[in-house]
Amino acid sequence: MKRIVSVLMVSAAMTVGATAEDVAPDKLVDSLNGVFGKHAKTRGSHAKGLCVTGTFTPGAGAPALSKVPFFAGPVPVLGRFSFGGGNPKASDKAKSPRGLALRFDPDGKTPTDFVFLSAPIFFARNPAEVVGFLEARFPGPDGKPDPAKVKAFTEAHPWTAKQGAWVAAKPVPASYAGLPYHSIHAFEATAVDGKKTTVKFKFEPAAGELGLTDDEAKAKEEGFFTAELDERFKSGPVSFNLVAIIGTAADPTDDPTAEWPEADRSKVALGKLDIAGRENEAKCDATTFDPNNLAEGLAGFPGDTILPARSGSYAVSLSRRSE
Repeated sequence: MKRIVSVLMVSAAMTVGATAEDVAPDKLVDSLNGVFGKHAKTRGSHAKGLCVTGTFTPGAGAPALSKVPFFAGPVPVLGRFSFGGGNPKASDKAKSPRGLALRFDPDGKTPTDFVFLSAPIFFARNPAEVVGFLEARFPGPDGKPDPAKVKAFTEAHPWTAKQGAWVAAKPVPASYAGLPYHSIHAFEATAVDGKKTTVKFKFEPAAGELGLTDDEAKAKEEGFFTAELDERFKSGPVSFNLVAIIGTAADPTDDPTAEWPEADRSKVALGKLDIAGRENEAKCDATTFDPNNLAEGLAGFPGDTILPARSGSYAVSLSRRSE
């Protein structure tokens, strides 16, 4: 209850000092519902998913990047793998982003949340574009979006097509365990000595990147994503290596649709995430994974308006599914 109240307070605070770019949190959730429908007891976004539990063990070099507590020693982790979008019955064969939400040290004094996507970029630069993108895709009388509206919005906001193009160019994912997960947002990391570094985070799968051909995907039965992960757990934890991608002076920190080309950036190894198995779904459903919930040593950038908008919309979604 304490966490629900605190998140709702963040939602209310978003209306203070609002700019023209701000959008009411319930508007964001309503826009998602307008595309995917309303589903009781379900998240507005990333509706389909699995609650998991595990451990994060930092590497020796992690404290030199940030004094955030979970870089000081091993901590338990609560997490959730998911499919992008608001359809709780999304096809396992869909070419859509997959998600990984995490809470480091969930029962400790300084829990820290992150949300990651299997694509390195988001589909909008600000909350107003999120709403516009979704409203252009509202279904018409025939149950389908109007192609002319989608085309008009995309032509006026061409960067909103980048994430879809990136996902379409990749194979159908074969496993939650075989995808990289990107923080999307840039963060300022502060070390004990006060040194500040601009970074994006990425989880690299220990299993390597795993995809399916179109024929392999067609042959799969729905539900294979869950079954495949459960089978992996029988052999031990599903592991990922956390790295920081170091930003340059030219890298934007206010535009999550802009990709930082990894080939031209240095990386710092930060530790290992071991997902040991499934957790009771109610434990994830009763909370939000709010990437604004950061311990000392990490901070978002003020120009990134998508990041703070997550707090309010997640709070609205939590409130609605808790009714």
